[in-house]
Parts: sequence; C-alpha cells; structure tokens
Amino acid sequence: MICRLEEISQKLGLPLQGDGNCLISTIAPLATAKPGAISFCDKGKYRNHLKKTQASAVILSVEDVALCPTNALIAEHPYLAFAKALELFSSEKPRAPHIHPTAIIEKNCIIPNTVYIGPYVVIEEGCVLGEHVVLLAHTYLGHHCQIGSHTRLEARVTLYPEVTVGEHCILHSGVVVGSDGFGYTPHKEGWQKIPQIGTVIIGNYVEIGANTTIDRGTLEATVIGNHVKLDNLIQIAHNVRIGDNTAIAACVGISGSTTIGKNCMIAGATGIGGHLEITDNVTITGMTMVTKSITKPGIYSSGTGMFHNKEWKRLVARLRHLGELALKVKILETQAKSEALDE
Repeated sequence: MICRLEEISQKLGLPLQGDGNCLISTIAPLATAKPGAISFCDKGKYRNHLKKTQASAVILSVEDVALCPTNALIAEHPYLAFAKALELFSSEKPRAPHIHPTAIIEKNCIIPNTVYIGPYVVIEEGCVLGEHVVLLAHTYLGHHCQIGSHTRLEARVTLYPEVTVGEHCILHSGVVVGSDGFGYTPHKEGWQKIPQIGTVIIGNYVEIGANTTIDRGTLEATVIGNHVKLDNLIQIAHNVRIGDNTAIAACVGISGSTTIGKNCMIAGATGIGGHLEITDNVTITGMTMVTKSITKPGIYSSGTGMFHNKEWKRLVARLRHLGELALKVKILETQAKSEALDE
C-alpha cells in the first residue's frame, strides 16, 4: 500500500505535523526505518533512535515532538496508534465467500452465503455459522458447534462437539477446543475415566494462539470471557472460567475448576493449581507457581531469578539445611526467653 501521510492521519484520527503529501509505503522500527516508512516512539522509549531515524514519519507523544527530525503523527498512546497503523498495512486480505468442493458439510447446518470454507474442512451435523465466518483448510467442527459472525479459524483448528465460539474471534492453527478434561478416579484396577459431558463457551473478540488447548467441562461449561487474549501453547483444564479482558502468555497451565477474574495479566510458564479463585486486576509474573487463591488485586511472583551454576549449587546446598537452621533458631529463642525470665 502506498498512501499520503494525510490519509493515514485521517484514518487514525491523529493530528499531523509536517508534510501531509509525504508518501508512505511501509511500516518499520525506528532504528532500521528508511524513507517511505512510518514508525513509532512510545513515550520516551527509543528516543536515542528517534533523533537519528530515517523514517518519513513517526507516531509519537506530544512530549517527543521536539526531538523528531521528520514528519509526526501525535498520539496520546503511540503504541496503540501504531497497532492500528499496522492494520492499515496488513497483508491479510478478506476472504471472498466460497465453499471449497472438498469440504464436507453434514445435514441440518446453517451456513450463510457470506462464509468462506476452505479445502477439506469437515462440518458435522447441526452446526451454526454466523455471517462472514472464515474456516481455513482442514478445520474440523464437531456436531452442533456454533460460531459467531466475523470469526476466523485458521488451518487445522479442531472444535469438539457442542462448542460455542463468539463473534470477531481468531483461533490460530492447531487450537483444540472441547477435548475431554483430565478426569479420573482411582480404584483397585487402576483409573476409572470420568465422562466429560460439559462444553466450552468462548466469548466475543477472543484470540487464541497456536496449539493452545481448552478442555470441556465435566458437567457444566469451561468459559472464556469477552476480549480474552491467549498466547500459544496454553493448557486450560475443565471447568476453568476466565474473566473479560484477561491476557495470558505462552506455556501457562491452568488446572481444573479455577476461576480467573477480569483484567488479569498472567506471564509465561506460570502454573496455576486447581479449584482456586483469582480476583480481578491481578498480574502474575513469569514462572510463578500459584497454589492458593488470590483475593486482592496486585502483582504476584514466586520462584527465583537466574544464578551462575556454581552459585546456584551453593544456594541449593544451604536450602537443604533450612529446616535444621529453623529448629536451632527456635531453640535459641526459647533459651533467650527463659534467661530473660530468670533475670
């Protein structure tokens, strides 16, 4: 796409300082941008690159305008404006309505004439698709699934039977929704499987990263709220509930029947135990192990930072003696109290 900077200004609703006729053909980072590119500087970040940038235009805050050597679009939240600018230059094109001849669609399905259904898609009986749904190659919908309008399922997405996905969602390749929860009970011959007869309900404007899995509930539903953003390789177990606007990074594991509130942020490789409640507005930093409920908003962490291997070994050796040390301290405290009473 090639367009005048003034057009971008109008589409983003941002004030323009400089030459509105400047032609923009691409979008790039400040440090590597060349003439013809638009970039961004987010409230002081990358200021050292801003002064030397070759970009033809920069999206920035009013505080950084004086440092900008080129044309500027002024935004209260430059990174948010930059994200919207990226949409203008995205190579992703809308799919024209089409049903590929290799697609298999069983009876009693509702398929609007605005949908795109790619090669080798399988749609079982009783499924309902909204307007402008896109299903790419080798996607599978089990019986009686429902998908809201303008939702896109990338190649090889699997929805087990009776799963509901809301409007304006994106499910990336390899996502599996509605597989059995990990439910077993021990008995004398081994493990008895507990049938998982619930479902999964996904709200509107949800994005789910590649190879993330969401298990169906045992009796009721696993629920993903509106505007939830899930990264790649996340495991969400049966009966979990995730509140609106929560974002979860890659490799997080959430055990069964845990509830996560609204507006939470959970960093990568966090492990969350089962049957817990995490309130709204909680941030959990990476590699945290959550073993009890969180009842107050705030930032929570666990684990340790990185050490040199030799230092780590010394710390582990000392850690093994903490119990013995705690006992000695307790004995010394008791002795001190006894001596104080004698005096």
